[in-house]
Amino acid sequence: MILDAETLALSPSVGLLIGESEKLELPGRLKTELFASIVELNTDTCSSVGEAGEALRELRRAAARIADENGLRIAAAGSHPFSDPEQQQIAPDPRYKEFVGFAGVSARRQGVSGLHVHVGMGSADACYATLEAILPWLPLVLALSANSPYLAGRATGLASNRAEVLAQLPRAGAPPAFGSYGAWEGFVERLIGLGLADDYTRFWWDVRPHPRFGTLEIRMPDQPTSLAVTVALSALLQALCASVELEAARPADRGDYAQNRWAALRFGTAAELIHPDGDRLVRAPELARELFERVAPAAEKLGATADLSALDPSSCEGQRQLKIGEREGLDAACADLVERTLG
Repeated sequence: MILDAETLALSPSVGLLIGESEKLELPGRLKTELFASIVELNTDTCSSVGEAGEALRELRRAAARIADENGLRIAAAGSHPFSDPEQQQIAPDPRYKEFVGFAGVSARRQGVSGLHVHVGMGSADACYATLEAILPWLPLVLALSANSPYLAGRATGLASNRAEVLAQLPRAGAPPAFGSYGAWEGFVERLIGLGLADDYTRFWWDVRPHPRFGTLEIRMPDQPTSLAVTVALSALLQALCASVELEAARPADRGDYAQNRWAALRFGTAAELIHPDGDRLVRAPELARELFERVAPAAEKLGATADLSALDPSSCEGQRQLKIGEREGLDAACADLVERTLG
């Protein structure tokens, strides 16, 4: 998020940040998003989670330096504590204006930010099988990452307002159970042919194949403030993808997923979730410990064991926002986001 340095309100200054960043050599790029007060940081393809973390660190520092030189600040979180998303300027890009014309107020409410992790896949079939295998665990990932407790100046009672706002879009939540990569591809091509989308990136599911990159794109987490949490969630998702048994993958239960997604966005790490086995309720911290144990061998092989230590199974970053907001006010909550974004 791009903030005015004095008021800490959102500032529609993405063009300035991108223009200045293009003069630099960076391990990635700064890009526009729907709102002109948001700058998206993209790393280049990385060989490890550690490399991705270092690239993000450099990108954050570059964005912060440009912002500081121009009376601005940057802050990473799933939502801004007090600026109203519906009052924000849309980025000057024809595709965004077209999207707002199509989606109406549900588009203007999308003043939320997430962490998107692309994990390289060996084949199209492996990509789809991995999607089904990891899907039951993604609501837990949302609970661990919940970092958007405020929306337009209100503590709504949701741990992740972002997840609730995203659900207002068409083609959101879990993708349908297509059964195969080919069936997914056929569905997407048919809707594009009908004029409902111009390409597959207009399908805003929590996880989706990304054939142009050869990846599975996992879009579930709220945007962390802490870079260490960002790295930890990336490590968790990569290790989870490496841990699943593709031969045993079967369509995940979409009813359980919808229930768990809602519980995670409402309660965060205090949620009770249906176990991926479908046979019992389990509290999020207990399920998180089970997941960490499950992915530990893959994380060790990937050199990411230490990275996972930044995740606390019993709390999420949004709880810190709420404590500061209740004690000191929303300006102080914003100031804390600015400070922690750069560590």
